[in-house]
Amino acid sequence: MLDTLTNINPGLNTFTEENGKYAFTRMDSEFLLLTTGQEETLFSSEKETAILLLTGNVSIQTDTDNYTASRSCLFSEKPYCLHIPRNTKAIIKSIKQDSEILIFKTTNKEVFTEKFYTPEMVTENYFGEGVWDETAKRLVRDIFNYENASYSNLVIGEIINNAGRWSSYTPHWHRQPEVYFYKFSKPQGFGVSIIGDNAYVIKDNSFASIPGGLCHPQVSAPGYTMYYTWVIRHLENDPWNERIPDPSHNWLNE
Repeated sequence: MLDTLTNINPGLNTFTEENGKYAFTRMDSEFLLLTTGQEETLFSSEKETAILLLTGNVSIQTDTDNYTASRSCLFSEKPYCLHIPRNTKAIIKSIKQDSEILIFKTTNKEVFTEKFYTPEMVTENYFGEGVWDETAKRLVRDIFNYENASYSNLVIGEIINNAGRWSSYTPHWHRQPEVYFYKFSKPQGFGVSIIGDNAYVIKDNSFASIPGGLCHPQVSAPGYTMYYTWVIRHLENDPWNERIPDPSHNWLNE
């Protein structure tokens, strides 16, 4: 349930598929690499799409508007993210430099107004602060969720996992499936992801596909700050809005 994109080519690099590989995630997940001047057109008649800029400088033209976004460091800078409904075309073009973009799609019959989330709209909160000798302190960024985008079937955010620290802690689970995509402050960085009873080595450009119902804590190695995007797929009549803690670890919060 954890793999790594080892051969990333310009254009779309798919790592989960709603109706294919890792179908239990119920979403398409793609890493888009655009060289300077290159462009990619996105369109789906059935799926909503979230376009998250990791690094680079892009313009995005839709049927109704034109947006620009620039991000040089995903560890210190908040993200830009464009969220569009089905039947909406988006043309992404990389300008001035190569760009890395994450794209997440899932079936959604709702028709909503596209929304461009800028850094000023993204909230940041520290989790694990002041407890357990700061061994699980991390920065959580919320882009959109059930509270501010109830029409969506997705929740999307980012985490900055401090070097040598734990995240997704205390161990918790939820019924809805989730996808993570990882980056490190140095390309040789690494960490460990625990999904259920299995442990996996996290590398730069790794991704985790997590079925609902499994606990999934993780840790970054000392010296290497770990970034990851987290995306949860709501279930029908069961949207995600809470973490369910593993009760065996509840004593840590007493």
